[in-house]
Amino acid sequence: MEFIKPGINIDFMGKWKIGFILSIILILISIGSLIVHKGPNYGIDFAGGTLIQVKFSESIPIDKIRDGLTNVGLKDASIQKFGHDIDHEYLIRTIRSEMSGSGLSQSITEAVKASTGITPEIRRIEMVGPQVGEDLRNKALLAIFYTLLFITIYISARFENKFLISGVIAGSIMTVVYFLSVFNVGITVLIAAALVVSLLVFWIFKFKYAIGAIIALIHDVTITIGIFSILNLDFSLPVIAALLTIIGYSLNDTIIVFDRIRENLKGSNPTDSLPILFNRSINETLSRTILTSGTTLIVVLALYFLGGEIIHNFAFAMLVGIAVGTYSSIFIASPIVLFGEKK
Repeated sequence: MEFIKPGINIDFMGKWKIGFILSIILILISIGSLIVHKGPNYGIDFAGGTLIQVKFSESIPIDKIRDGLTNVGLKDASIQKFGHDIDHEYLIRTIRSEMSGSGLSQSITEAVKASTGITPEIRRIEMVGPQVGEDLRNKALLAIFYTLLFITIYISARFENKFLISGVIAGSIMTVVYFLSVFNVGITVLIAAALVVSLLVFWIFKFKYAIGAIIALIHDVTITIGIFSILNLDFSLPVIAALLTIIGYSLNDTIIVFDRIRENLKGSNPTDSLPILFNRSINETLSRTILTSGTTLIVVLALYFLGGEIIHNFAFAMLVGIAVGTYSSIFIASPIVLFGEKK
């Protein structure tokens, strides 16, 4: 199916400066928000503590719920509405995780009933210890890092036929990361340093496709996390799953464009202009890109609006990631490969 007629000639490479400026602005805003908020708004999965979801038969002022929680020693708990207003549901979060599920449920039910006059329905209780939360957070960051690393190694081996060098680089970086983690180096600093070293190594070995792919993927992940930070949305395990899905989706789109670029480079004349050749490659894959992104967005939109609050943040991360990933394949990854070809 051809969504866009053959022969279209949009000058994508001529707009690379606009694309880079827009991306730099979004990344700076994202990093600034993360600095101001001291990282993402970690959910119970990563921060540890207890989350309780309660439902009432009618709307209840949050102050009355807080009064009841204060009587059971949960003065520090945060309370927010959950779902639609007609549901009369609330989320209660506290950093305490030492109370048992049944004891906590009974205490909250009695205390809130006394302060509001209505017996609440306890819909769910989730507890995560602080150490478990920290371990989950570190493992999630490592999962994202290793995903990025193996993807770039795969790109290098596939598009530049440097299988041995790619394997050696992967093994070396993994070894360094492992040994540094043993010495309790901060996981965020460790991963940032490893990514910088990876980019330098790829530059030395002229892995232009790998550089384009990894910068585009870092771009996608950073902006998605930044938007979560700006909107103060919970950053939890489902969001990590969404980020890993976004990485795979963005890579798929990038590989489609890279494949056509490589084919056109092989069949080009020495007099062909590289920007024109890259533009032709992107235009030839534009129909497939729009169709793939469009159909995926329809499914994710259905999840976002109809899937319920539990997967709301997952679907939102997917929406942002698909849009940003499609954009980065054209305006970030492709221009970087073009610069590499010129060098």
